[in-house]
Amino acid sequence: MVSCAQMAHALTTARLLLIVPFVLLMAGEEWTHALWAAVVLAAAIVTDLLDGVVARRRSTVSAAGGVFDHATDCLFVTAGLAAGVARGAFPWILPVLVAAAFAQYVVDSYWLYRGRSLRTSRLGRWNGILYFAPLVGDIAIRLGATWLRAPLTLLVWALVVSTLVSMGERLWAVLTLRRRAPGSLVAERGDPSRR
Repeated sequence: MVSCAQMAHALTTARLLLIVPFVLLMAGEEWTHALWAAVVLAAAIVTDLLDGVVARRRSTVSAAGGVFDHATDCLFVTAGLAAGVARGAFPWILPVLVAAAFAQYVVDSYWLYRGRSLRTSRLGRWNGILYFAPLVGDIAIRLGATWLRAPLTLLVWALVVSTLVSMGERLWAVLTLRRRAPGSLVAERGDPSRR
C-alpha cells in the first residue's frame, strides 16, 4: 500500500516529469502547442496543490519533501519561462531571477542559517505563486486572449521588481544577522569586500 508521503512525492515526481513536454509546448509556435501547454500546466498546478494537501493532512511534511517540491516548482517555472524567452514572449531577466532567488532561498535557509527546513518570507511565497501567472497569461494570449498582452507585460516587470526586492530583503537579513551574531556561520564567512 502507498503511504501518504510516497503519494506526495509521486505527485511532485509527476510534475517533474511534465517539465520536458511543457518546455517543448511552450517553445512551439502552433495554436495546438498552446492548447496542450495549457493541459500540461493545469496538471502541474493540480499536482502542486495536491502534494501539499496530502502531506499536511497526513502529517508527513518533511524538510526533504519541501525542498523537492520547491525545486520542482522552480525547475518547472524557470524552464517554461525560458522556453517563452526563446519565443520572445518574456524578457530573459525573469527566468534568471527566478533561478537566482531559489538558489538564494536554499543557501540562506540551510547553509547560512543552518536551518533544517526552508526559511520562507511572505514576499517570496507570493512570488513563488505568481511565477506561474506569466505562463498562464502567455498561453491565454496564444489561444486568442490578445487583450492580455499589456497586463502580462506589466505583471512580468512587477515580478522582476518584486523578486529583486525579495532577494534584497534576504540579503539584508543575512547582513543584519552577521552584525548581531559575531560567532554565527554568517559572521565567520567574513566580508567578501575586504578579501
